[in-house]
Amino acid sequence: MFLTLPTLLTWARIVAIPLIVGIFQMPWSAELRNLVATVLFVAVALTDWLDGYLARRLNQTSSFGAFLDPVADKFLVCASLLVLLDMQRMGGWGALFSLVIIGREIAISALREWMAQIGASRSVAVHMVGKLKTTAQMVAIPFLLFDGQLFGVIDTRLWGQWLLGGAVILTVWSMVYYLQKAVPEIRARAG
Repeated sequence: MFLTLPTLLTWARIVAIPLIVGIFQMPWSAELRNLVATVLFVAVALTDWLDGYLARRLNQTSSFGAFLDPVADKFLVCASLLVLLDMQRMGGWGALFSLVIIGREIAISALREWMAQIGASRSVAVHMVGKLKTTAQMVAIPFLLFDGQLFGVIDTRLWGQWLLGGAVILTVWSMVYYLQKAVPEIRARAG
C-alpha cells in the first residue's frame, strides 16, 4: 500500500519540509514569511491526524504507512526546530531544547529498530505519552514560526517558548517511559 490516500498525506508532510525551510529565504516581508510558514506547517501537521483516521476508515493501514508516519513527524519537527534555532526564536534554551528533542528522536528510533531485530518491538510500541509529546511539539512550533502578536494580545514567541519547554518535558518523559519498557527485554537478551 505504497500510494494510498493516507500514505500520500504522509508523503505530503515530508515534501513540505523544504518548502517550509525555503519560505524563510523568500524576498518577502518577515511577517508574510512567518504567516505562510505557519499556515503551511499547521496544514501539514493536521495531515498527521488525517492520514491515520483515513487509513483506519478506508481500511488502508499498512506496515509501510506505520513506518513512514512517525518518520515524517520526526523530519518535520527536526527541520522546523533547526529553522527556529537558526532564527533565534527559542530563547536561551533553544539549543538545549533542540538537542533534547532531536537526540530523543534518534535514540528512540534506534531503540525501536534494535527491539524489532530481537523480536521485542511490542515493548516499545507507540504509547499515549509519545503522542502527547508529538502534539505538544506540533502546537509549540507554529507559535514560534508565527513570531508575532496573535489577535493583538498573544505574544506567540513567548507562548511558543513556554509550550516548547512543556514539549521538552514530555519528550524526556516519553524517552524514560520507552527505555523502562525496553530494559527487561535488553537484560533478558544482553550478552
